[in-house]
Amino acid sequence: MNVPQIRLQSISAQISIHTNKGQQSIEQPKAELSIEQPKADLKIETTPSTLSIDQTEAWADMDLKHISRRVAEMASQAKQDALEGIARRAQEGQQLMRIEDGGNPIADIAKKNSAKPIYPFNIGYIPSAGSVKIQYEPAKVNIDVTPNKPNINISINKPIIDYQPGSVDVQLERRNELKIDFEEVSKGE
Repeated sequence: MNVPQIRLQSISAQISIHTNKGQQSIEQPKAELSIEQPKADLKIETTPSTLSIDQTEAWADMDLKHISRRVAEMASQAKQDALEGIARRAQEGQQLMRIEDGGNPIADIAKKNSAKPIYPFNIGYIPSAGSVKIQYEPAKVNIDVTPNKPNINISINKPIIDYQPGSVDVQLERRNELKIDFEEVSKGE
């Protein structure tokens, strides 16, 4: 018996692709920048310092007093001396009133009034420590600063772009093929 037999033989198609790369260049020009800084507004106010020196007590320690002070001291001393004198005379009068109690009050009073008092003496021309009064008030400085903002001007430059597109070339190099063969093959019974 004869059996038909089919043979298929195929060849694939071939494509050729050629590419040209695209080219791109980008150039960015620098921005133009200008900055101006105005000076700050500055105001300075000062109050001067004050120094006061009071030498009144130092001069008084050296017995170089103002006339009004000397008069006031003398008046005060005179009043004190008068009061002490009145008190002494009243006491002496009391002693003389009691003469009958014994003793010798007249001689005692005379002896007491005739003795010279001993006065303490120190160097008279050196002022005492702390007698010069010094008062100092330092200067005051007020500083007022008003800053000014900077003036900034910017001009932006756009980029320069150069682009050349690429290309792709596609071609059919070989067509596809299909061969079909028929054959009868005999098979033994």
